[in-house]
Amino acid sequence: MLSLLLTSAVFAACSRLPNVQGKGEAFLQGVWNQDSIAHKEQLLNYTQHKFKFTCDSFYVDLTTHSKVNYYADSCFNNGVWKEYAKGVYEVRNDSLILEGTYTKANYKQKVTGCYQIGRYVRSFIVKSFESNKLSLVNASDQRECNLILKEKIVCEPKAL
Repeated sequence: MLSLLLTSAVFAACSRLPNVQGKGEAFLQGVWNQDSIAHKEQLLNYTQHKFKFTCDSFYVDLTTHSKVNYYADSCFNNGVWKEYAKGVYEVRNDSLILEGTYTKANYKQKVTGCYQIGRYVRSFIVKSFESNKLSLVNASDQRECNLILKEKIVCEPKAL
């Protein structure tokens, strides 16, 4: 009888998560571009973002412009290069938390090559939001990321 009671308590405390993608945040669903960077001429480097939020997933294209070579000459590409990442996101209070991995341009896993590999983890403060404008502040370097909605997406959760 005691073992039956303990087994029931364990199953009541644990529940299996559905094998379906989460819905994410309705206000983020879509393709968002950072069309301009404030004071970019004065910066040694900056990165422009293009985000795609679909359900609880994100895809990001990062275009970096740099006056300083941080990489091997074969990777520097005259100071302009692209990186990609994908993963899942969560909004907690006023924070947008992105957790994923760096990928190739086709969003397949990247294990070698120029620039970043491995985990992509970023946090942004949601400074303001309108139906077609989103202003984020990078929590690590305080740089603003002002985004314009280019395409609205309706979340249709997919099986995992």
